[in-house]
Amino acid sequence: MAVELTTVADDSATFHDGTSVEHVDGLEPDTAYERHGIVFRTLPRPPGALRCRIATVNDVHFGEVEAGRIDGHTLGPIMRPEPGEPPYPETMNRAAAAEITASGPDAVIVKGDLSSDGTPEEFAAFEACYRTAFGDRLHVVRGNHDAYRGQDAYSGDSWIELPGVNVALLDTAVPTKSTGHLTAEQLDWLDAHAAASTAPVLVMGHHQQWIEGVRAPDYFGIDPDSSDALTAVMLRRPAIVAYTAGHTHRHRVRLAGGQIPSIEVGCVKDFPGTWAEYRVYDGGILQVVHRVSAPEALAWSERCRHLYSDFGVDYASYAMGRLEDRCLLLRYR
Repeated sequence: MAVELTTVADDSATFHDGTSVEHVDGLEPDTAYERHGIVFRTLPRPPGALRCRIATVNDVHFGEVEAGRIDGHTLGPIMRPEPGEPPYPETMNRAAAAEITASGPDAVIVKGDLSSDGTPEEFAAFEACYRTAFGDRLHVVRGNHDAYRGQDAYSGDSWIELPGVNVALLDTAVPTKSTGHLTAEQLDWLDAHAAASTAPVLVMGHHQQWIEGVRAPDYFGIDPDSSDALTAVMLRRPAIVAYTAGHTHRHRVRLAGGQIPSIEVGCVKDFPGTWAEYRVYDGGILQVVHRVSAPEALAWSERCRHLYSDFGVDYASYAMGRLEDRCLLLRYR
């Protein structure tokens, strides 16, 4: 396996070679480097002071026991822990929480799919991992897996005020469904908050936006009509910097309305096993996606590199995405 450049920030880069990791610090912003035969450029550092750091995770799936299972299909490969190994959501999320703790975030935001099936035991495991680590810095919204049986835990929208930025955390879940939706009331709430905000606004939710393609009402993310309505709010309110979601277990950036980044961040629970950091400056925001790199986490996530290959899916390429989809500068408008 070739060495992979997994993370580039304004001051560092991280390389992975299977379960080996190399973190290179002390780099200069917006500067070209070459290492392991890979040419890359560090992110430009936005002007002004660093105001805060935000960490996000999504698709943590406490309670899940099989990775790669699609409905009742026997195709896979379907990965399970070996006898004697802990549940892999525990392995991956404990390692992610430890890395996030070391980064010193001002807030930690969990963008849905806390659980496999929204049981009290799964929510308790999530709380034991993340609430114990982050206390009142933790902000949570549900995903589809948390509401398949009509549950309402972690429902509702939140407005989170932080130094230099405000976060609008939207509840996109539709109970009993895998698809997402935003009501007119939610969009009016976002519109009013963004209009009044004196700081840049990051909008976050579980489901990704529909941007283009067939306008199917059962689109796997936010349905096309409410996706368009969300885009209209974002275009109308220049305080809004981007929308960032989970759900698809991949890293991808598209432009809503041809202008505003609509971002998907990969899952914690399997390959490549990631969390995202937002470094908020006076003059812009850096998104820096990190691969969870504790030895036990890498051992599991590497085993999941070829999930869904029986269906003809190159999961490693799909989930990892492009470097520029993981690590990028979000400019203010």
